[in-house]
Amino acid sequence: MHERQRKTIARNRSASHEYFIDETFDAGLVLQGSEVRSLRERACQITDAFCLIRGGEAWLHGVHIHPYSHGSSWAPDPDRKRKMLLHRNQIDYLDGKLRNKGTALVPLELYFDEHNRVKLTIGLGRGKKLYDKRADMAKRDVQRDIQRAIKERNRG
Repeated sequence: MHERQRKTIARNRSASHEYFIDETFDAGLVLQGSEVRSLRERACQITDAFCLIRGGEAWLHGVHIHPYSHGSSWAPDPDRKRKMLLHRNQIDYLDGKLRNKGTALVPLELYFDEHNRVKLTIGLGRGKKLYDKRADMAKRDVQRDIQRAIKERNRG
């Protein structure tokens, strides 16, 4: 019997450029039925999304889930805030960490797990300064040049 893999719906590629990700957590999402059907069509955008903890609950803001293509006119608001499902001790831990200056809760990936439930990977990140971003770009360029040189050497 083979194990099913998780299916990625959307990934926040700019998060690693903007933040140092210290820890990651997996959270469930409270969604309506037509939103899940829309996510099966891969109709979602999480690049401008962010997470907040208000009143002892974790909320996801800024995720745009397009209305379901075969849905009715009673579709939910595509930009509404959505509740994240986390354990109480995780919410308390994240709330304590978010009180530090410069930390943020960043959505990294939205996916279907092995039981076809929609999950969200969130990261506890510290904001990068401009010089950190430049250093990362320089590192990436050096690695690219090294790989190019190795490829050239193996060819000839």
